[in-house]
Amino acid sequence: MNEALPDVPEVRVVGLPQLTSGFDLVERLDLPMHLKVHGPLEPMGGEQLAQLAERISLKGRGGAGFPFHKKLRSVAESAIRRGVRPVVVVNASEDEPACRKDTVMVNRAPHLILDGALLCAEAMGARTLVIGVTRESTQRSMEAALAERGLNNGRRSALRARVQRNPIRMVTGAAASLIRSIDGGPAIPPGRKISASQSGVGGAPTLLSNAETYAQLAIAARIGAERYCNTGLYDEPGTVMLTVSGAVARPMVIEVPTGVPLRYVLQLAGAPPVPQGVLTGGYHGKWIDAATVNEAIVSRNSLDAVGGALGAGAILPISQETCPLGESLRVAQWLAEESAGQCGPCYLGLPAAARGMEDILNGGGPAALEAVKQVARSVKRRGACSHPDGSAMFLESTIKAFTDDLAAHVLGNGCGRPVEGVLPLFEGGQTPTGIPGGQTEEENGPSRQKIFVDWTLCRGHGLCADILPEVFELGPDGFPTVAQAKVPRYAEAKALRAVRRCPALALRIEEDTRASAPDRLPVLSQRGGRGRRALGSGR
Repeated sequence: MNEALPDVPEVRVVGLPQLTSGFDLVERLDLPMHLKVHGPLEPMGGEQLAQLAERISLKGRGGAGFPFHKKLRSVAESAIRRGVRPVVVVNASEDEPACRKDTVMVNRAPHLILDGALLCAEAMGARTLVIGVTRESTQRSMEAALAERGLNNGRRSALRARVQRNPIRMVTGAAASLIRSIDGGPAIPPGRKISASQSGVGGAPTLLSNAETYAQLAIAARIGAERYCNTGLYDEPGTVMLTVSGAVARPMVIEVPTGVPLRYVLQLAGAPPVPQGVLTGGYHGKWIDAATVNEAIVSRNSLDAVGGALGAGAILPISQETCPLGESLRVAQWLAEESAGQCGPCYLGLPAAARGMEDILNGGGPAALEAVKQVARSVKRRGACSHPDGSAMFLESTIKAFTDDLAAHVLGNGCGRPVEGVLPLFEGGQTPTGIPGGQTEEENGPSRQKIFVDWTLCRGHGLCADILPEVFELGPDGFPTVAQAKVPRYAEAKALRAVRRCPALALRIEEDTRASAPDRLPVLSQRGGRGRRALGSGR
């Protein structure tokens, strides 16, 4: 069985290093070594920085791939319009068991990430910088980097910078989850989709991108757009950080120019010469088969064209000797456990999909296959965050990529191959927080509320079960199956919404006075004077 990846696995580079420059000299580039390797960095005007990001076609490297220059301009325009200072957030919350490239960058080159973030903060007149992490090693490295720059004490700098540590959990890496935690709430999505560029930390316009994105911006600001674009493909210049694991001899993080054949990257890590399949983009990604691997090159467009995904940069091959459906079932079960429990498509749909996959492996036949397809379709675009969509994409890709094995399990007695556990997961099926599902003790603490059903008023509309599936389930008659229940702390806002939306006014909430309310962290202040710099205004 494949062991969990270390925080900092082996690091390799193809061609000349950019992000990984200096890694051959020291384990961690402190500020003096960082300046020796990369040199000083001059501030840039706001519009100049946006034009640089546009010229190098910089897109977010956390998975979504949104153009960075559009995000930068959107935040700046919102800040100018509202007359408030924006906030800059670095998302280094790498919570997927198969991803380590951002963790490597934070542990070994934290100042390169800070360079990019501080460039943006200076250009937009931001006075607050937050770096979101989930591991002890990344917290220590980034806090040390802030101290080396004198940014750990607000009295010594006009910029307030700090590290926000959250539990290691799949949904923690969502932008909305990180913003919510910075504002003092739990590190789970808020259940409503709001653009961080318009209203993020403390309600202020917030520039949020992942760690590698800021590091790439810092490289381009030093060497210039023309030299940056000399590496890699014309339409996707530069390098990409990949995490290669699964059925490989040497799990590693590798920096490669775009355009390198994917099969060459797999060879470097010691993957099977003819893998049965390769999962691209991580556990919210897509499978491609062995024949497709020979056609693919490392780029977002190329992988999309062959049915794969660059995503968060995770590449995971499996050998011909393992059952691909069994390996995928382990991941599907983990994805179901990672639900924040806030919406039915995620809280109920993902476990149902995992059970359907298990039924296929246990000889459930065509009915089990059809059930999985139906669940995957039903959860898409209905969740409070992107977790259901990414999980559904993974399930649908599994069904599409391994048709022969699927036929063997659905129509016969199975493929006869073992499940070796080559796709890395956190040990014990839990995240390293020691709390099941990665929730904080605050989220799992005693409830402060109870919700009651008044049977004399209830007419069986069923909205309560749609809004609050953690508490209400409808019976065969269409009415709730419970009359009273405690509300999980993370679902208190949804409980209030269920009460307000009940057409028959049959629900009420009572406060449980025996459970004390937890202390909340203060929300970052939105106050500030006018006359702030932003994109277009120069320095």
